[in-house]
Amino acid sequence: MSEGYFVPEASGVAELIEKRSRFIGQVWRVESEAEAIETIRQTRAKYHDARHNCWCYLFPDGSMRCSDDGEPQGTAGQPMLEVFRRAGVFHACCVVTRYFGGILLGPGGLMRAYTQAAANALEAAGIARARLLSVLEIPCPYPLFERVKAHLHAFEGLAEEIVYGETIQIRALVPPERTEAFCAGLAELSGGALAASDLGKVYKVLSAVKERW
Repeated sequence: MSEGYFVPEASGVAELIEKRSRFIGQVWRVESEAEAIETIRQTRAKYHDARHNCWCYLFPDGSMRCSDDGEPQGTAGQPMLEVFRRAGVFHACCVVTRYFGGILLGPGGLMRAYTQAAANALEAAGIARARLLSVLEIPCPYPLFERVKAHLHAFEGLAEEIVYGETIQIRALVPPERTEAFCAGLAELSGGALAASDLGKVYKVLSAVKERW
């Protein structure tokens, strides 16, 4: 996944009425299975009076689970999961709560309703791309700070964290394909005084990372 992958941009909720049954679809971005399981637990507790709380979650490492929560097998959790798989969205947890309206929908009707509720919730959440980025640590003297800042911006990087002390410690995110040239330019602009430590790579949603300057 060198080009990255998609995640929910935020939390989202959407409601759907189908033959008097009320479907409440909710989507969250989660970082781990433990977080997904806890989110599902809290949602089930909140909507404890509903007939069903069907759910799914999936991650880019292939981890995924789903539940029909008492609906006929294959009519809820799996169709919900397919919404995210088709969209290529990971780090996602979805719960669709159903308040039964007294009219049976049948297997086909249930599959359509749960699919639509999950899709509507994902649309409400929005979709963002998680990009693979190099994490660099740069010790920077105060006189060079503005030059390093401009250099980082020129290479489409950003400062994720800055610690001010005797020198400035910058934790920077840079596209991997530009890291080598960025580090070479860093040495050049400082006359060889500056060097970045490569801390590895991480997937980040850039819209969720605030520039720290």
